Amino acid sequence: MKNKWIAKVSVLLVLVVLNIGGKYLFHRFDFTTDKRFTLNDKTKKLLHGTHKPVIITVFLNGELPAAFKRLQSSVKDLLTDYKAYSEADFKIIFVDPLAGLNSADQDTVINNLYQQGIEATNLSVKTESGLTQKLVFPMAMVESDGKQMPVKLFQNLDAGGSYEDNINRSIENLEYTFTSGIKKVINGNNPRIGFTEANGEPSDLQLYDAMHTLANSYEVGRVDLNTIDKAGLDKLKMMVVVKPQIPFSETEKYKINYFVMNGGRVLWSIDQVSAELDSLRGMGSQMVLNKNLNLDDMLFIYGARINYNIIADKNAAEIPVSTGNVGGQAQIQLVPWIYYPILLPDTAASLVKNLDGIKAEFPSTVDTIGSKGVKKTYILTTSNFNKIFNVPKLFSLQMVAEQPDPKTFQNPLQSAGVLLEGNFQSVFAGRPLPLGISSAFTKVEVSKLSKMVVIGDGDIFKNQIIAKDNSPLPLGFDRYTQRTYGNKALLLNIADYFTDDDNLIVLRNKEVKIRLLDKGKVKIEKTKWQIINIVVPLLLLISFAIFQHYYRKYRYAK
Repeated sequence: MKNKWIAKVSVLLVLVVLNIGGKYLFHRFDFTTDKRFTLNDKTKKLLHGTHKPVIITVFLNGELPAAFKRLQSSVKDLLTDYKAYSEADFKIIFVDPLAGLNSADQDTVINNLYQQGIEATNLSVKTESGLTQKLVFPMAMVESDGKQMPVKLFQNLDAGGSYEDNINRSIENLEYTFTSGIKKVINGNNPRIGFTEANGEPSDLQLYDAMHTLANSYEVGRVDLNTIDKAGLDKLKMMVVVKPQIPFSETEKYKINYFVMNGGRVLWSIDQVSAELDSLRGMGSQMVLNKNLNLDDMLFIYGARINYNIIADKNAAEIPVSTGNVGGQAQIQLVPWIYYPILLPDTAASLVKNLDGIKAEFPSTVDTIGSKGVKKTYILTTSNFNKIFNVPKLFSLQMVAEQPDPKTFQNPLQSAGVLLEGNFQSVFAGRPLPLGISSAFTKVEVSKLSKMVVIGDGDIFKNQIIAKDNSPLPLGFDRYTQRTYGNKALLLNIADYFTDDDNLIVLRNKEVKIRLLDKGKVKIEKTKWQIINIVVPLLLLISFAIFQHYYRKYRYAK
């Protein structure tokens, strides 16, 4: 009897110790081959160093389609690990913002959430009665120390892949999404980003969504290279040069070069040729010529060259074209325009991993140049069905009727965007100071560690505008095809990569393999597996009952 009591007390003590230890110690054993349940060391370091309370409100809740249920489950698993590793109070809330509301109240809630950056997604859901529309909010709000940061959980809404692929890519991005969001609200420092405006760049309206989106996490404004001084450049973390039309003076180039020498990061989005679809619509045809922006020598020394040509690709966006009049009404038809290629993110580069296709307009190819101390990575390419046209070249809208010759469009991939990283050589080393610069900003000939992205298209970061009321559309959204491309996500990735010294972008390297059933095999073997699933359990049950009957008879017969 005494031994029994000792055993019971020992078991009780072990359970108490395990419970107490489990409260302070946490470890998850991840036996998956792709380590889908293992947090990156960068995430763990951030959570261990966090001492301010964090609240994450997830709006993906309620009645959801099966695919979004899987996304919701992945969010729950991930945030549970965040909470376990966090040194601070970490609160997770799942809400359905439209639950129990009438139509009028739902509209109010939707508008209020939109003002906070929480956007709804309209889905077509299959039911027994057919397709029904349902609004879901695949987003979350990260809060800490009075600051908020909306994060998008479903990031590949209009990718060319299947629905399951889109969900899977969103799941792969979850850790990066939440970790970068938490870091931004905790640190509270907003790096400055400046869009140049002195050389005929797009207006604030044309760049509205690019600047407005970045303003959620950064201080964003315009930079006049003619008037900004050394102190103003020192305050910038990133400079964006988008679609300039007027040649840069040597003074302006000197200021950009100083910014780079000081470790500043530059995004170049440049049109090397004069092609514009609006000109074709207005004049019917246009002779496309080279532009002279006086930037070739600068980019060459940094390690890149934007060529004077135009990429055509069979993987292209559509444009509206008038096909005649019927009953006095113009007939508009969407047709592929091979000079608006959908550029493909290079999956080997973490900067663009898991992004949708990027819509471009008359882009040019980008080559890399040998530059000591600079690493080059291609980030945007064409498909294999491309062709390069040199300029000058006459373009007209009648070219939409031309059928590309498959033989001439089967060419190696062409690069339209490149990432440069390292220590750049000074463009003004050994040269006299340009006019307007009274004393040297710096005398170094090699920059601090810096980064650049060079893209051979100036329209990638421009948003479309509704002419009727002059209102801007979201960046990457095409009002004609109602499709959203990855242009906005590309800009956000570049901004994060340029301004985040912890390089959280590597969290995008996580790959979660989906193991779906073979639909063809399921269709062929459907009847066989239905019979197996129905008959085999019944046979097992009957066999067990017979065995139990004879076993009891044998046992008690003795």
